[in-house]
Parts: sequence; structure tokens; C-alpha cells
Amino acid sequence: MKIIKWSAGILIIAIALILAIAYALPNEYKVSRSVQIHSTPAKIFPLIATPKEWKNWSVWNQRDPNMKMEFSGPESGTNAAWEWKSASQGNGGMKLSHASPFREIDYELHFEGMGKPSTGSFLLEAQPDGTKVTWKMEGSSEGNFMMKLFAPFMDKMVGPDFEAGLSNLKKFAEKN
Repeated sequence: MKIIKWSAGILIIAIALILAIAYALPNEYKVSRSVQIHSTPAKIFPLIATPKEWKNWSVWNQRDPNMKMEFSGPESGTNAAWEWKSASQGNGGMKLSHASPFREIDYELHFEGMGKPSTGSFLLEAQPDGTKVTWKMEGSSEGNFMMKLFAPFMDKMVGPDFEAGLSNLKKFAEKN
């Protein structure tokens, strides 16, 4: 009987400790990566601003070739959107909330069960030898306990996907 009481006490203390640590973690997360592409902003912009083009360079689309996607809104630019269903990449959607041709694209990203949407952007900066493309994403885990546990690790979890996607974008843009 003492073993059961000790075990229950240790379990309660462990749960309380995990909850206290989670409560102390930051709500906000940010991820940012950049790449230099030897191409013009005019050639790169449509590859990002047109949702149907993402399958050519996005690492998430390449991980699940059976991903089901539905597109809505305009084909490209502000309000272009798509939803996806994927056994391996999760279900979610993205909407381009603002597009400044050849300069910047802002988006909102959501995944089922992940709470508040994330926001992000692509910034294209013309350089003498091409274009610097910076991909950013930020969000808040506020109100979602599971997401709060992941927030401190988002850069390490999502950053490599941004790097791989930008590398693919670079290859695709420089090839075409």
C-alpha cells in the first residue's frame, strides 16, 4: 500500500512539475532562414506567390506525393489559398494575406489541432548577384498547452524544413 501511495505521489509531483515548466515557457515562437538565389525577384516571386507552384519546391509536398490539395481564391497573389490533407504532414491550410509584387509575400498558416494560426512572410531583396530570399514564420502557443510544449523547439523543428525548401526553390529558380 505504501508503494502505491509513493508512486501516486511521485506521479502527481511529476505532472505538477511538467505543468509548471510548460507554464513558464514562452508563448511566442519565430523561425527565419535565408538563401541567395542567382535569379531575379521577377522570376522567383511567382514560384512563391502561386500556391500550385509550391509542389515544385516545398519539402512538405515532396514528402507526401499523395497529399490532397484544394486551391481557392485567385491563382496567385493576395488571397490565393490552399488546404491540404496529408497522412504524414498533417491537415491544414495557407492563405496569402498580402503580396507586393517582386518584393514580399505575407501568409497565414494553420494546422488542425494546433491552435492559433501562424503568420509568415517571404522577403525578396534584389542583390548585385541575384536575390536574397528570407522566409519567416512566427506564432503564439497561447491557449494550446501541447503547442506551448513545442514552441521553444519550433526553430529546430521547422528551420531545417525552411532550409530544404529554400534550397529546392534556389535549384528550381536557377534552373528555369
